[in-house]
Amino acid sequence: MADKRYLEDFVVGERQSLGARTVTAEDIVDFARDYDPQPFHLDEAAAAKSAFGGLVASGWHVGAMAMRLLADNLLSKTASLGSPGLDKVQWLQPVRPGDTLSMSGEVLQVIPSRSKPDRGVVMSRYQMHNQRGELVYVAEGAGMFGRRPRDA
Repeated sequence: MADKRYLEDFVVGERQSLGARTVTAEDIVDFARDYDPQPFHLDEAAAAKSAFGGLVASGWHVGAMAMRLLADNLLSKTASLGSPGLDKVQWLQPVRPGDTLSMSGEVLQVIPSRSKPDRGVVMSRYQMHNQRGELVYVAEGAGMFGRRPRDA
């Protein structure tokens, strides 16, 4: 890929739109059935009686949707080498059926590796807002990226 991004291409302060996804009740229930089977994720009647007052997506589901948007709209276009992890994950507002989540990312640091000169780490903050502009999800963490080969 001629336009592949390498570590050197990330700039501190850079912001990028990473797409959007609309969540359905079926999405919420399907994810919950497999990964987070709590009543307020699985059953509309039980969810109506919960503190949420209705069906809500699992926070882990929101994180998985964020990962898909990140993979499709950024990582697939880079020399990504995976991630050693996240430093912070926050679920700030419930995500409900019909919500459209828009994701953005911001580069916080670019750190070339001292021990492995072919790579480095990009520290980023990712945010998702719903269609009302409410911040529903924040994650901060590290992504490892290859450096541009000398012959590229």
